[in-house]
Amino acid sequence: MAQSNTLSKLFGKFARCAFIPPVQRLINFVYVRLFKIDLNGFAPLKLPHPKRPLHKSPSNPRPIDPNPATLIAPCDGIITACGAIEHNLALQIKGMSYRVNELLGKGEKLDNYSYFNFYLSPKDYHRFHASCDLEVIEVRHFCGELLPVNTPALKKHQKLFIRNERVVVVAKNLQGQVLYFVAVGALNVGQIVLNFDPLIRTNAQIRSKPKIYTYDPPIALQKGEELGRFEMGSTIVLFVPNVALNTSVGQKVLFSTPIGVLHA
Repeated sequence: MAQSNTLSKLFGKFARCAFIPPVQRLINFVYVRLFKIDLNGFAPLKLPHPKRPLHKSPSNPRPIDPNPATLIAPCDGIITACGAIEHNLALQIKGMSYRVNELLGKGEKLDNYSYFNFYLSPKDYHRFHASCDLEVIEVRHFCGELLPVNTPALKKHQKLFIRNERVVVVAKNLQGQVLYFVAVGALNVGQIVLNFDPLIRTNAQIRSKPKIYTYDPPIALQKGEELGRFEMGSTIVLFVPNVALNTSVGQKVLFSTPIGVLHA
């Protein structure tokens, strides 16, 4: 545990260093070539990890479906698992389940909920967004390990999402239903950053009690508005009530891709 956390902290410090322009250009070139990153539609890289906004140009507008019932993907990535929660269980990958209340950390048992797992590889766009209009009412930060979250790791480690550091964003949609957005830490994730609260600092302590942040009044975000970013690839787990899924395991999605229909 300590080794992977220390490595991730060092990577985060390296990623935030300000290098002289020639060195920075070399780092960017190696990073892009190493991970085979497609830079079409993105602003130029300024750091060795892709903390980059999407261009708002006509060539890549990422249109947001205005229908409030349409749930959109919060990020670019691969859907590694999705489906209905049954008996408080969800899958981290096919054949390996975990208890949802352990991941969320407050004992909730979700009825009529579905889940989506999104894996963001190092070559993906690393910012994440609101999947529907929502109001953030609480954030829970759980320290933990920083194990890899790629497919081999998901198959190897039981309860990987629960073991790793994570940030749970608790929000309500327009119907007043509670949904959960879980940003899971991983090896070489320098930090998980939430735009609306700079006080939340991840990858800072290996062992610490959970920290709970509450918001009164709630923080309102429109569908598609940026929630935050990973400082390198990781995983997002989305728990949504009363939704008809419109996606499948193994599907490559982009931020704004419709993934389901919300029911009142």
